[in-house]
Amino acid sequence: MKISKFDKHISKEIFILAVPIIFSNLSRVFMGLADMAMVSRLGAVALAATGMGSLLLWVIMSMGIGLRTGVQTVTARRLGQKLFPECGHALHNGVILALSIGLPATILGIYYAEMISTLFLFDPLVIPICTEYMQYGFTGVIFVLTGFAFQGFYTGVEETKIHMKVTIISNIINVYLNAGLIYGTEGVSQFFNNINLPWLAVLWQWYDFPAWQVKGAAIATVIASGWMVLQYVFHIFQKKINMYKPNKFQFSSSNLIQQIKLGFPVGAQEVISMIGFALFYKIIGTVGTLELATSEVILNIAHASFMPAVGVGMAAATLVGKYLGEEKPFKAELAVWSALGWSLLIMGTMGLVFIFAPHWVIPVFSDDQQIISMGIPCLVIIGFLQYFDAIGLTLFFVLTGAGNTRFPAAINMASCWLLFLPASYILAIHFDLGVIGAWYGFSAWIIPFAIIMAMKVSTGSWKSIKV
Repeated sequence: MKISKFDKHISKEIFILAVPIIFSNLSRVFMGLADMAMVSRLGAVALAATGMGSLLLWVIMSMGIGLRTGVQTVTARRLGQKLFPECGHALHNGVILALSIGLPATILGIYYAEMISTLFLFDPLVIPICTEYMQYGFTGVIFVLTGFAFQGFYTGVEETKIHMKVTIISNIINVYLNAGLIYGTEGVSQFFNNINLPWLAVLWQWYDFPAWQVKGAAIATVIASGWMVLQYVFHIFQKKINMYKPNKFQFSSSNLIQQIKLGFPVGAQEVISMIGFALFYKIIGTVGTLELATSEVILNIAHASFMPAVGVGMAAATLVGKYLGEEKPFKAELAVWSALGWSLLIMGTMGLVFIFAPHWVIPVFSDDQQIISMGIPCLVIIGFLQYFDAIGLTLFFVLTGAGNTRFPAAINMASCWLLFLPASYILAIHFDLGVIGAWYGFSAWIIPFAIIMAMKVSTGSWKSIKV
């Protein structure tokens, strides 16, 4: 019997699950862009320090992607098997792992922040600012990792709207705190007056807050991350969530080990790939601080552009896991095709904007004419890569949702270190193409990864994995 590659019901299900994830992810990215826009007013040095500091913090925080994957994969499979209390067990295991990783990471990160900054930066003006940003930022690692565990749980039980509400509210808090803590009482009034919202400065007038600048951005993020965890905890007491027993702690060492096996490859891949990206920034930093600031703008725009594929991929991972748990692999395959269609549609549209109108996009995030002119060709490159990124990201989540986390993680790391970094270095430094050459090297990661993911998924071997 020939199976149609399109199913209207499954496509709708992907859309309903993905939209809240997309909005929550985009809200996080746009809040990050707002952070960047606020910090950019402090100058290129502050922007470069914040960009590198954020990236280096994410090297540790990206381990949360592995936590989320382990929790979501097990939760979705148990949902399909109708073993509802075990969905709650998966959350408990994720929180245990988050605390186990987060506490030592926080202590070590604060202690070694200056050494880490010195390893990746050359500009003596940037290093101390980046160090201070990281020292404060590391205090929020536990909150971020715990939040990833909750995100995997709510996504796995198809309650993505909860994730959306929590993320959007915490990100709004982050931006509002940023305004006051970066600029201080005097500067925040001017900031809100400039955007025609003077009434928003009222809450900053009861005390003379100092302008903490870059340090203020880090503290605001930590506070917002803590608030995010409190919101997630509040939602586990809702009646519709109670069937999963998330508020009744139970421990199972075998389940914990299973989640480690599922999540560790993805977490390790994220950390190693992010170290690779930090080296990418170091390559650009050798060219110049202005080039590093330009790349921070481009990276944030690119980050926003691939979030739709992440949302669609996470939705597909949940459905793939659920359908395999129901022993309906044909439906899992239909979910894959629907997810690919949505990712290509959304990211392809963004790609066209980046290719044909980059001069409209970049000025939204920086008014520095040098950054704008330097960033335009880089954003065009990102535009062409959108189509490959849509395929690679979506199928990465499909495989992890089915329980195959090792293969996509290994290919991602190999593409990064064996292709992307050498190509970026050779083009940027050896051929003296600067920041543009570095971003051309990005294609050596994205294109091969997409092709290999497509080949792997087409074999269908993922349909028989047991979780």
